[in-house]
Amino acid sequence: MAEIVGSVLAWLVPAVVVFGVAAILVAVAAWAVRRARRSPRARAAAERARVAAGAALVRLDDEVAELDLEVGLSGALYGGGAPVSLRRARLNGQHARDRSFDEYRAISRADVAPDEVRRAAAAIDKRTTDALRSIAAARSEHAAWVAANVSAATQIDAARERLAELRASMGDPDALVSELSARFADEEWRDAAHAAHAALAEADEAARQLDAAAARAADPSQSVLAQLGAAERSLRQAEVDARILEESHRLVLQAAQAVPGEIDAARTALRQAGVIREHLDADDAGRLGEELRAIEAELSVVEADADRRPSRTVDRIARLRGRLDLALGDARTAQQRLRGARTALPGTLAAARSAIAQAEASVAHAKGGADARTRLLSAQHELARARQAQDPVGALDSARRAMRDAEDAKALADYARIDPS
Repeated sequence: MAEIVGSVLAWLVPAVVVFGVAAILVAVAAWAVRRARRSPRARAAAERARVAAGAALVRLDDEVAELDLEVGLSGALYGGGAPVSLRRARLNGQHARDRSFDEYRAISRADVAPDEVRRAAAAIDKRTTDALRSIAAARSEHAAWVAANVSAATQIDAARERLAELRASMGDPDALVSELSARFADEEWRDAAHAAHAALAEADEAARQLDAAAARAADPSQSVLAQLGAAERSLRQAEVDARILEESHRLVLQAAQAVPGEIDAARTALRQAGVIREHLDADDAGRLGEELRAIEAELSVVEADADRRPSRTVDRIARLRGRLDLALGDARTAQQRLRGARTALPGTLAAARSAIAQAEASVAHAKGGADARTRLLSAQHELARARQAQDPVGALDSARRAMRDAEDAKALADYARIDPS
């Protein structure tokens, strides 16, 4: 019996040693592979792939925006007789863009593994490349149809009609800016003034290009495509700036109307917080009391300049309401939280709309990169979610996220304008 046991052990011990060493080597190799995949070099490579995919996504976003205008223009000018390829390309491009922005946002988090970033970036790059190729083919088909069926004079006349409609819709941009500048501080109307100046300059440039196209159209041997293209780009940018002007003007006036109510609501919330403080223990009551006094002091400073700076006032009050919520923490009942959210929501929504409008203007002028556009899309989605939410507390959280995302988008776009590289 002892001999059998000895024989078994003589065979088993080396086998256990061999398999044990093999298992350790496999574990070490797996650990080394995982470490290499998450090494600084792997993360740098993944970041390069993400940035390249973002650049392709920005090109697609720009092309889809161009197609939106081209499809509308084609329908208005040519009565639906033009090829439908532009519409199909726009629809496909929109789907590819929206899906890619969602994926790009997902891989932009710091906790995503480099391998996952590279795979998603490759998928984004392929999808956007295919969509861009489809758009280019559709645009070529459409251009060939226009060249064969529409005269240069017709295109020039149509563009001039659009320019006239744009000028009529803008009215007197300087009058809007003057109205704001007479009542409010510089920072309240600076964006509106910039948009007004840009819209007028772009409309004038479009007119100049159309005059040049008309002069060349008399000679059949000369092409007017370059002048028409330049006029079209100026017209499109003028339309964008005209919308920015109208939105900026509207938001400032709405903020001015909302300021008294927002200040009253904030002071009411502070009084209610004081009542809650009376039911806390001494230490918590002391900490809350200090924070309430600090918030009230800031509110008084904001209120003193509210008439001249209504947008900033609404924004600051929205932030003070968020600070008050953090200070109260779990001290409130569910009913008190609900009541506080209801009173804080209108001002926070207004602040979020204003922040998004500023971000949109920055992205439009800076041609912001994928990160700025992704944050802007996220802000727009959060604002839509806040407007649709039935629960005031959830709506308030979404509105605050919209503010943060819009601020990030504006900062990224402003940085891109300063440092285009």
